[in-house]
Amino acid sequence: MTVPVHPVIAGFLETLPPSDGSPVDAAAWRAMGEAHLPAPADRLPVAVVEDLVASTAVGEVPLRWYRDADPAPSAAPASPASPAAPAAPASPASGLVVYLHGGAFFSGSLETHDAIARSLAQALGGDWAVLSVGYRLAPEAAFPAGLEDCYAAVRWAADHAARLGWSGERLALAGDSSGGNFVAALTGRAHDEGFDRITHQVLLYPSVDLDFAFDPDEPRYASLRENAVGYGLETVALAPHNAFYLESGADPADPRVSPITRADLSGLPPALVVTAEYDPLRDEGEAYAARLEEAGVPVTLRRCAGATHGFVQHFGQLPEYAVVFDEIAEFLRA
Repeated sequence: MTVPVHPVIAGFLETLPPSDGSPVDAAAWRAMGEAHLPAPADRLPVAVVEDLVASTAVGEVPLRWYRDADPAPSAAPASPASPAAPAAPASPASGLVVYLHGGAFFSGSLETHDAIARSLAQALGGDWAVLSVGYRLAPEAAFPAGLEDCYAAVRWAADHAARLGWSGERLALAGDSSGGNFVAALTGRAHDEGFDRITHQVLLYPSVDLDFAFDPDEPRYASLRENAVGYGLETVALAPHNAFYLESGADPADPRVSPITRADLSGLPPALVVTAEYDPLRDEGEAYAARLEEAGVPVTLRRCAGATHGFVQHFGQLPEYAVVFDEIAEFLRA
């Protein structure tokens, strides 16, 4: 049963101009995303938030670590050359969520998606910590640079459990939109390489099919037609927004780019897939969930009524959608 777009979201949509499919100004788009962020003191309170840098085989990867538990005093101060571990709570967290932000592969940052990471940490309490990854963006960093940063960060986090204050037992990947694409791609890669530490995956309105060559009247997914216009993210804008990534060498036929094209999805970790009713990407996310289930992967699928693409980032404070963070926590704890 469909419901109208949430009234708060509807009011926001009325302020947006329609998309015309024209090229995107990456610098202006990024600046817009950073322009109206709340000051750190005004953000959702979390007991511990620390900026770190992981030294990996692909370079230095910026990270932000969150845990909503009372910390013990830090053993040593950070130095610019070698940032210290986060202040360790009295007992290690039982799990870690590595969070990969969205932004069509060319935008988004630790700052723009800080609210999601904080909400995850708060919903999980002290049980789990959250590690957000500040990966390199297209077009300045060509494919697969961002993907490599994220995978390197996951492997680094697994190898540095004690430093990060978690038990090393449960490791989840979570991401929204293009971050969900990275989650799907990296769980497949980890499986192929025999890296079996990932125990859960969370995909929030994921972009898993980057082949935009389709008949607009008969697209592969009905939601591309049903939700084509008037819901913020519009179908005509998908190609120009993803052009920075695709033109940097990402081939839509490559399962690392379009994870839904992966031939065998068996053996991947249990998945929670969250979609939005009025999202052009709704049906590809649900099709990916169906393929996972057909491959024998335990899947929980949740379609959020009245929601549009990006609702967790922009409207996650609304009671109707804040519950998503509790549902993620329940999924991870189970």
